[in-house]
Amino acid sequence: MGMEIHGLQKLTLLDYPGAVACTVFFSGCDFRCPFCHNRDLVEGTVPAVMDQEGLLAFLKKRRGLLDGVCLTGGEPLLRPELPQLARQIKDLGFLVKVDTNGSHPQRLREMVEAGVVDYVAMDVKNCPERYAETAGLAAMDLGPIRQSVAFLLQGTVDYEFRTTVVAQLHDEAAIRGIGAWIQGARRYFIQPFVDRESVLCPGLCPPDAAQLQRFVRIASQYVGEVSLRGA
Repeated sequence: MGMEIHGLQKLTLLDYPGAVACTVFFSGCDFRCPFCHNRDLVEGTVPAVMDQEGLLAFLKKRRGLLDGVCLTGGEPLLRPELPQLARQIKDLGFLVKVDTNGSHPQRLREMVEAGVVDYVAMDVKNCPERYAETAGLAAMDLGPIRQSVAFLLQGTVDYEFRTTVVAQLHDEAAIRGIGAWIQGARRYFIQPFVDRESVLCPGLCPPDAAQLQRFVRIASQYVGEVSLRGA
């Protein structure tokens, strides 16, 4: 049976840059970001839609049709079995992308060094001073997040950093703080918050278009390739 799978998007042209992919969702997360869209996944209340064997059977039928598989959550690196599943997916001939909040740097490093992940998308929630607030926690140790950022900046694996920006949580000083932290990164995506019924905390809104452009200009002082995603 192996790992339980809590969601499957059978086709995406957006989640894996330059690849036709599917997206696999795992429940459970160690953050409670107020702007998160995946409340049921984060809280672990969503039932499994298939098991590991079911996923692998699906992927075998998609060889030649899909290029890659995105592993996301929740926080997929919470699951100690993830490297084994990623190896099985790689053995079927697919590229593997992992989405992470950066809270498990050792498992991230192990997967990269084992050659079972081709692309990492790490959420950088905010500048260090506002991180706990943005992650929905009373307090937190930023050490693991710093380790994950530093590891990706080494360029061992292809990667992106990304921030979902919320008017109530992000201002120009915050973007400067993020930029200084990820200075020299390959690419950075700024994506405006979109309100949905499934959001963890209602009442939030995105920055306006002019503010988003200012955020891009600020981040571009630190990172070579900065893009707005979903705006």
